[in-house]
Amino acid sequence: MQSPEAWPILVISVVGAVLLVEVVRRVLSRVGRKWALARHLVEHCTWPAFFVAVTVACNLVFAPGFFGESAGERSLAQTVDRVIALLTIGTVTWLIIQATYAMTDVVLDRLVLVEGERNRRARRIRTQIALVRRIAAAVIIVIALGAMLFSFPQVRALGAGLLASAGIAGAVVGIAAQPTIGNMLAGLQLAFSDALRLDDVVVVEKEWGRIEELTLTYVVLRLWDERRLVLPVSYFTTNPFENWTRHGSRVLAVVFLRVDWAVPVPKLRDALYEFLQGNPLWDQKDWTLQVTDVLPNGLVELRALMSAADSPSSWDLKCDVREFLVNFVRDNYPDALPRFRVETPETRVGVSWTGDHDRDGR
Repeated sequence: MQSPEAWPILVISVVGAVLLVEVVRRVLSRVGRKWALARHLVEHCTWPAFFVAVTVACNLVFAPGFFGESAGERSLAQTVDRVIALLTIGTVTWLIIQATYAMTDVVLDRLVLVEGERNRRARRIRTQIALVRRIAAAVIIVIALGAMLFSFPQVRALGAGLLASAGIAGAVVGIAAQPTIGNMLAGLQLAFSDALRLDDVVVVEKEWGRIEELTLTYVVLRLWDERRLVLPVSYFTTNPFENWTRHGSRVLAVVFLRVDWAVPVPKLRDALYEFLQGNPLWDQKDWTLQVTDVLPNGLVELRALMSAADSPSSWDLKCDVREFLVNFVRDNYPDALPRFRVETPETRVGVSWTGDHDRDGR
């Protein structure tokens, strides 16, 4: 017979566990204003903690004779007890993974704020932490699934047979999962060889963008126009690509200007330097303005080169400098604007040509 106190005890236990988690959540929320770990624990672990509280309370209170003492009732109680045990394993696994993410987020938040020369090392550590915690989550899930399976007596009885056939099964799975395993190994190679990091500026398939996400199987490249290019990790180990921030985040910005020969280069150079000194995007290190070429169409090619702290600053600095040079030449030296000259037979021999001449030259 079912005990009349069984259900009230179960309800009280579940409500008490939920209230305990809510108290802890409120305390961590207040502490989280000054303690980053507490804030991330609240963000990641609130719902997993509630589910763990409910399942653990049910697991502790529930008994085989909860529904009664008959054979059918005890069988039903055993089934419910096994389901609760599986849910407990699943929710505890969820909580452990989220707690791991919360602890690593504390480190990642600090690394995001790192700028300057230390930015490259910070991005490398961020990439490695992101991959390692994904691996840790995968391992935890596999262990949890194993614990769920071995909670069944039938599976434990088959353990010896599974171990005996593990070699054959492993070979079959290895052949079938060769591309996936290759991508995972390639992801680890990229992360720990420092060949590719989060926020690296790369050129892939003639597309310029930044590494937005780097997982064990694929890489997401955020292009300059906000499109996303998704490539398998193995692509970066088997194909060449440009990495503009391989040894540092500092980037050189280049602006080309085609003008007439009448342009006063020294004055333009002085004006550019004065403009750069007042532009916060310039890192106060490298700059130059040079005549790099004389084009076949009769124009002179000028190249302005400036350094910036990172690629976004470099792009904005290029646009600012290009706009400044165009406005400066147009407003101050309109004779230096691009123009095309045409030489006729009359001008070649020094004869002034006018429209009043007739066909006979009279």
